[in-house]
Amino acid sequence: MSKRDYYDVLGVSKGASKDEIKKAYRKLSKKYHPDINKEPDADEKFKEVKEAYEVLSDDQKKAHYDQFGHTDPNQGFGGGDFGGGFGGFEDIFNSFFGGGGGGRRRDPNAPRQGADLQFSMTLAFNEAVFGKETDIEIPREETCDTCDGSGAKPGTKVDTCSHCNGTGELNIQQNTPFGRIVNRRVCSYCSGTGKEIKEKCRTCSGSGKVKTRHKIHVKIPAGVDDGQQLRVPGKGEPGINGGPPGDLYIVFHVRSHEFFERDGDDIYCEMPITFVQSALGDEIEVPTVHGKVKLKVPAGTQTGTRFRLKGKGVPNVRGYGTGDQHIIVKVVTPTKLSEKQKQLLREYAEISGQSPQGEHEQGFFSKVKRAFKGE
Repeated sequence: MSKRDYYDVLGVSKGASKDEIKKAYRKLSKKYHPDINKEPDADEKFKEVKEAYEVLSDDQKKAHYDQFGHTDPNQGFGGGDFGGGFGGFEDIFNSFFGGGGGGRRRDPNAPRQGADLQFSMTLAFNEAVFGKETDIEIPREETCDTCDGSGAKPGTKVDTCSHCNGTGELNIQQNTPFGRIVNRRVCSYCSGTGKEIKEKCRTCSGSGKVKTRHKIHVKIPAGVDDGQQLRVPGKGEPGINGGPPGDLYIVFHVRSHEFFERDGDDIYCEMPITFVQSALGDEIEVPTVHGKVKLKVPAGTQTGTRFRLKGKGVPNVRGYGTGDQHIIVKVVTPTKLSEKQKQLLREYAEISGQSPQGEHEQGFFSKVKRAFKGE
């Protein structure tokens, strides 16, 4: 199945700004996150959204995608067959010159770095804001203690592969319309190790490695955001032939908050106030992730007015200060009034020179009627 267009996945136009792309990703990642959405296809949609954001949020990857789309321009000849089964320029070159472009052969016994690992971690909203220290367990391969990683049964030895003479590769001759050529392929008998184990270790079945669960203590920095990752050096798979271990990458998924909404290092929330507080002004208590603070609401404040609490947002994950919290006030209209309250409002309307439908409202509706008449 062909991939969907990344812009369609996020629901943004091709000329969308970085902020628009980020907001679209945040909205969709929360919608399809497996911890929240239990629909059967939610996990696949979440992965699709994440893949689209990783490309469109990176200037270099985005430029490449805008030019080539999902097609890889490095596939050569479009990745199709050429001259009877060649898969591209590299395969043609290997077929004529013995593989690897005539370069040095890979030493199967040379030290190689271990594979990287990825671990997904879900954080509560406040945990992402302030960070935390925790222990995690990751499944990974460790060197077998029984055979010390040789793969051979204790007391036996590892022989050199008799098929490739320890090179890990086989030279295969092939007749072509251009003459006889030699292809170099990984030895299928030793899987490229150059070693032959006649009596395998019973613990690891000759692989030299065993699956274990490894406990790691990690310190999550304050300010991590949804989709960001933390690199833990040297905590990936162990190296091969004495090579260095790989790295561990922890990918964070942050749960949404019922009251706060985060945008970068800033936090937004709506705060309800009464009509009286709006008209006369008041000093109200406002919750923040840092604790409660006092906010002065001036008299005559309208619904939708925004106030900023400097430094009450999220600490920047790279240490560049702290964001702000933005309060949007919403004037709540009472739905149930006592007879006395209604009478007081009528008196207020009379004193103000208004009626239940005052001159302002009447003038407004008159304008609407004239608009419908085309006046």
